[in-house]
Amino acid sequence: MQTRGTPTRPPRLDESLLDGLAPFARLTLSERRQILDRATSCRFERSRAIFEEGAAAERFFLLLDGYVRVVRQSEDGNQVIMLHVPSGQLIGIAQAFDRDTYPATAVAASECVALAWPASFWKVLVEDYPGFAGAAMKTIGLRVKEFNERIVEMATLQVEQRIAHMVLRLVNQAGRKSADGIEIAMPVTRQDLSEMTGSTLHTVSRLLSAWEKKGWVKSGRRRIIVREPHQLVLLSEGRS
Repeated sequence: MQTRGTPTRPPRLDESLLDGLAPFARLTLSERRQILDRATSCRFERSRAIFEEGAAAERFFLLLDGYVRVVRQSEDGNQVIMLHVPSGQLIGIAQAFDRDTYPATAVAASECVALAWPASFWKVLVEDYPGFAGAAMKTIGLRVKEFNERIVEMATLQVEQRIAHMVLRLVNQAGRKSADGIEIAMPVTRQDLSEMTGSTLHTVSRLLSAWEKKGWVKSGRRRIIVREPHQLVLLSEGRS
């Protein structure tokens, strides 16, 4: 199955697209120019798959704008959300794990704009651009760390603690200040939270409603605002 999204090659991508983005921050202007000359730009509508689990890993991507949900199918056929990826990060880097197929499906959680490179270019980036290699390996390490933390949480924590942990993780990844508190900028539904924490939709809805009555959070359609993050920290640690 082919990766999705219609690539277009503009006359020349601006080097400023990579300014401040961790994988490219240590590169010179000339190096960024060389890398951009190999890229194509892609736009994905919300809910569209960027690539699918098991498909040939033909491209990898840098998310410039929007949010991506990475999901896998469990053995019983249920969807499990592995993580949410905010803009500025690499996705689809199967080559970094010595794979030629995608280990999971990436779905646009909002309208997304990305840069794409052919899979064969990953080896060039790692070998010929030392500044890129170090930053990319750090990104991979952080993702592996997050996966391991979630496995431990699933095995050792009560469901209320797991949900509090996940809300706080999303706040750290995509939180922004608002008049009501800290809003999670990426769209997140109660169903998303249930899939990310191995709980049921009923349990997530019940807990969010209880937290809302206490004034800790405010939730709506695809939207969560944390009003009392300290209370969720205490809860996640089993101290509330």
